Amino acid sequence: MRYSHFFLPTVKEAPSDAELASHKLMIRAGMIRKLSSGLYSYLPFGLKALQKVEAIVREEMNKAGALEVLLPMVQPAELWQATGRWQMYGNELLRFKDRHEREFCLGPTHEEVITELVSQEVRSYRSLPLNFYQIHTKFRDEIRPRFGLMRGREFVMKDAYSFHADAESLDLTYRAMYDAYVRIFERCGLNFRPVEADTGSIGGHASHEFMAMAEAGEDLIAVCTACSYAANVELAKCSLPSRENALPKEAMREVATPGKRTVSEVTAFLGVSAQQLVKTLVVMTEKGAAIVLLRGDHELNEIKLRKVLVVDELRMATDEEITNLTGAPCGYLGPVGLSKGLKIVADYSVISMSNFVTGANSPDTHLAGVNWNRDVDIPEAFDLRLVTENDPCPHCHAKIELKRGIEVGHVFKLGTKYSESLKAFFTDADGSERPMVMGCYGIGVSRTVAAVVEQRHDDNGIVFPMSISPFDCIITVVSVQDEQQMKEAERLYSILEKTGRSVLLDDRDVRPGVKFKDADLIGAPLRVTVGKKLKETGELELKHRETGVMETVSASDAQDRIIAILNTK
Repeated sequence: MRYSHFFLPTVKEAPSDAELASHKLMIRAGMIRKLSSGLYSYLPFGLKALQKVEAIVREEMNKAGALEVLLPMVQPAELWQATGRWQMYGNELLRFKDRHEREFCLGPTHEEVITELVSQEVRSYRSLPLNFYQIHTKFRDEIRPRFGLMRGREFVMKDAYSFHADAESLDLTYRAMYDAYVRIFERCGLNFRPVEADTGSIGGHASHEFMAMAEAGEDLIAVCTACSYAANVELAKCSLPSRENALPKEAMREVATPGKRTVSEVTAFLGVSAQQLVKTLVVMTEKGAAIVLLRGDHELNEIKLRKVLVVDELRMATDEEITNLTGAPCGYLGPVGLSKGLKIVADYSVISMSNFVTGANSPDTHLAGVNWNRDVDIPEAFDLRLVTENDPCPHCHAKIELKRGIEVGHVFKLGTKYSESLKAFFTDADGSERPMVMGCYGIGVSRTVAAVVEQRHDDNGIVFPMSISPFDCIITVVSVQDEQQMKEAERLYSILEKTGRSVLLDDRDVRPGVKFKDADLIGAPLRVTVGKKLKETGELELKHRETGVMETVSASDAQDRIIAILNTK
């Protein structure tokens, strides 16, 4: 492609609302342009990168035995109502009515649609397993779209859905898809980590996220420093604490804490550690209120708590609700003397404590020297907190580190949630009718492009890996007025194009500095400079974008050297 015939509007400055490096660089490199909040147009350069990722995804999906389909983006409400997600999905689901007043939504995902399709077409175990995938535009009405393609409302996604006669068959496909995802993200040049994850609104009983490691990532990941254990902090397991050494039990006593309500205020006032305090939280669910006990330095993991309480809805109680339920003012609540009619659960770390501080259920007062069994019954205990960097790995007990990541892929074992709701049944070999066992596998294709840019850039611009770079190399002509330079550039361009390489010939009549800056900005793996050295020494300059290494090569050897370099990248 000749630059003079290509549409590549690079800019020096990124828009003021661009926060992440990937967002800034994709705007500056002429990859995308904003249409509205969370909505972006792909320019030719950006589309080339997107299509390269799509090609890798297709190749690996086909190799894994998945079959490509294309499903409607507009979906009827009754399918979502049948699975219970019409209301549960919340405001991210864009609902609308057609001219006949029938309700529809724009698809954020396609579990309902593919399950309905399979339920109409498959009747026997002989037709299973099946695995369908598509690369499709999705829409989720994000409340705060931001970070460019990282969290847009409209995005390109690869979603796959598998159907099985039993859990063993699902396990095989799940592993095949997991392995395919590893190959996809390796080929895209990402530094990533598969992590255990919560199934969220998709549902199911097991899942893994594929996280591209980046400080700008919105997800926090617990990673073992010694073994392969990694999990989203929402799901990361906290090891059972060892029991404290038996200490002489202090006498329980009231201590005045005037105006001290928060953990930091109380511990500072009393001169104790937050690890010596038990905080008492009140949560409201569709099943009623519950009391949660946590150590003062720990934070509640709401996903774990939802599973323990077996609820879908959960929120923190208001001050008024706390007082009405317990009779205690907010900030002074504690487990001693609480009504036995209230549901009380504690984190594992709490029940190993002794001589602790907690609220006295009276204004401006706390209790110190509190001990289990003597002063208050030990409640049911569970893993209810967020993991911290001070925690040991639940597998090998080495140190846990917290790192940030960008979710680029997610695989789920769905079980029969959708097949039962939408009556996707099959007849087994013994003649019995059973629901199909399902799996679901998603990749954020457009987000993967952004994640690559987020990881692979420097002060001068993008550093694309060869696998998804829109152009394999760029030939920069220093002076298009110089006949010898143009002739040599044209010769190389023609040879490389014939070998199947994607080449950008910068034939613009602009200053060399502008060309060099643009070449670095758009991040082609190799820059070939045809300049004054051609006439002076018969040589060209090659610049490796990733390392910045420059080398000179004679014009007669240039094509072989360039091809050799491109073949190794």
